Amino acid sequence: MPPRALEFCLLLMWSGSRISEALAVTTLSFDRQAGTVALVTLKRRRRLVIRQVPLPRQLIDELAVAFDLPARERNADLAAARLWNWSRTTAWRQVKAVMRRAGISGPAAMPKGLRHAFGVAAFQAVPPHMVQRWLGHASLRTTAIYGDVSGREERLFAKRVRDRW
Repeated sequence: MPPRALEFCLLLMWSGSRISEALAVTTLSFDRQAGTVALVTLKRRRRLVIRQVPLPRQLIDELAVAFDLPARERNADLAAARLWNWSRTTAWRQVKAVMRRAGISGPAAMPKGLRHAFGVAAFQAVPPHMVQRWLGHASLRTTAIYGDVSGREERLFAKRVRDRW
């Protein structure tokens, strides 16, 4: 797979960002010291909402090398330019190609599937209000959807409860 497509999918997967939010990422979006990416929440168009989402150090390091973030930081024009200069359609196709190659099909094989997987995993690991902040939801009700799980995820929740006793 093209490295840019894989990096894009990893950003979607580890940040829970929407496809347009990930496409808006620039060099200035990253706080490499803190290990976070700043995402502009695009669903709330009436007011600017920026959320800081922690990323795995390895992903930040990979993106720093792949896009030469230190050099881009020194050039004001490059620092403010989007990392992926794709349209939403191109980004969608890239994600679908990565999913197909990974053998993932159905509803999970799309950008929203990566966001949903992030939300479910985060909901199992951290307090709901933190998941709400990371996903950029205005209401905790929306975030609660990610706690409504069954099958494997439900068993993981039950195991967490048992492990605490």
